[in-house]
Amino acid sequence: MNPDLSLRSLLSGSTLPASEARVLMAHVLDKYYQLPRSALLSRDDMTLSLEANLAWQELQSKRMAGEPIAYLIGKRGFHNIELFVAPGVLIPRPETELLVEIGLREIQRLETEAISANVLDLGTGSGAIALAIAHETPSVMITATDQSSEALAIAATNAKHLGLEARVQFAQGSWYEALVNQVLFDVILSNPPYIANQDTHLTQGDLRFEPISALTDHANGLSCLEVIIQGAKSHLKPMGLFAVEHGFDQSEAVVSLMKAAGLSDIQTHEDLAGHKRVASARK
Repeated sequence: MNPDLSLRSLLSGSTLPASEARVLMAHVLDKYYQLPRSALLSRDDMTLSLEANLAWQELQSKRMAGEPIAYLIGKRGFHNIELFVAPGVLIPRPETELLVEIGLREIQRLETEAISANVLDLGTGSGAIALAIAHETPSVMITATDQSSEALAIAATNAKHLGLEARVQFAQGSWYEALVNQVLFDVILSNPPYIANQDTHLTQGDLRFEPISALTDHANGLSCLEVIIQGAKSHLKPMGLFAVEHGFDQSEAVVSLMKAAGLSDIQTHEDLAGHKRVASARK
């Protein structure tokens, strides 16, 4: 007797949380049938082909083994855009949208003064920060750097897919070393690796599958932040804004680094969970 391969039966029999199962099944429907997610409800009596069912079973197994959903379906939504993601880049997190919002507020302030902002995104990864800002601000030019050629290839793919390749320039290198010209920026943003190398979170959940160099500095979690903060003044225009994302327990240390670097107007910003997640300052 043939097994019941209807959407209803497969979803109800899944051992995954219902929300995760629906995301993965929607991916199968899109890939094999070009059907929208709404088909999960409108066509729940539909029977999958053996090929589609095998793909569904493989996705389930990989997710049960802990692989991130974003890698399994190859995309992740972030601040009004959708990004292609793969194991070569960090999966964009909702808390990083706070960094984008801080950047956008500064850009809007500059626009009221008829200034078209020049923005730098250090360690761009998938291009999330740079592309989210470019998507919202048609006049802004952005430079996005990363040490990883694999990450830059993914970021460039995202820029092309979003039609933003003309306004985001990518450069390879370690932090400010990627910059060829001595250009000063109105806004510098960064979400660098800030997890300490012995942090147990690195062996848990999605982090197990993400690129280790995008998560940890292989030291105390502050070394990349220190390099970025120390170089900020020499790359900012007068009164330019500098903002970095950091760990939930690193705010005090980051503020101290900013003070030591001679930055002014230092402020801390909380994420939706109430953790101090971003620190900003001015030249």
